[in-house]
Amino acid sequence: MNREVVGKRVSLITLFLNSTLCIIKVAGGIIGHSHVLVADGLHSFSDSITTIGVIIGFKLANKEADECHPYGHEKIESIIAIILSTILLLTAVFIAIEAIDTFLANNYMMPSTYTIYFALISIIIKEVMYWYTMYYGKGINSPMLIADAWHHRTDALSSIAALIGIISVRLFELYIIETLVTLIISIIIIKVAIDIYIQSANEVIDKSANEMIINSINSKLNNIDGIKHIDDLKTRYHVNKIYVEIEIAVDPNLNIKDAHDIAEEVHQEIEKINKSIKHCTVHVNPYFDYTFH
Repeated sequence: MNREVVGKRVSLITLFLNSTLCIIKVAGGIIGHSHVLVADGLHSFSDSITTIGVIIGFKLANKEADECHPYGHEKIESIIAIILSTILLLTAVFIAIEAIDTFLANNYMMPSTYTIYFALISIIIKEVMYWYTMYYGKGINSPMLIADAWHHRTDALSSIAALIGIISVRLFELYIIETLVTLIISIIIIKVAIDIYIQSANEVIDKSANEMIINSINSKLNNIDGIKHIDDLKTRYHVNKIYVEIEIAVDPNLNIKDAHDIAEEVHQEIEKINKSIKHCTVHVNPYFDYTFH
């Protein structure tokens, strides 16, 4: 799959749906006297903004490597994901503050019955958008698209809070229920935002690959003839790809071609281990046994 084509297609579809939902919920909330539905509509608007950010991110991240950026522009994805997680965090805080302010001010009106249907439609559409975006986000291994998928899921949760609030007010006039449910959902959104932020930050600061991949590399190196010792092994994530740097020690009496052949075998075999490994750099050192008996 072409990452840019898939990412832009998914984002454009969800952008259209988000914008439509935003208009419907805000208009329905104003006409139907539902503050929570209006707030939910504004949440959908924030999702539209972040989806535009995703489209821009895919355009920039897929630019070819150039003289100033020899490793490519993929890290723009991680930067966009950090921005999205920050917006997600601020949205959650805004929702919580708005819920508390509305409750303390006792600024409630009895919502119309049809606002229940608006909330139900929003839940269904946003949940479908979450699974759709997450499926392709994982398919192309895009942290930016996965972060956007979580925006859809949080909007679905926000709509659930809106639904519970509307029903509890209409049936029992229990305004506190709406506030409590909204606060719980805000906490969940904050947790998701922090997780995305940490993952994306690790990609920007070149976090090493996980232990399973490192063990696989070591195992592969131990089975290649001619390697006397593994002097150094470093890995680093470059967004959704892994770069590997290896220093191996070989017999100092080998000629240059034989030493190069061993290094080339290492290069080829390591890049076969995992599809996420983009490049393996191999440095050859002479091996000297300094062990004394």
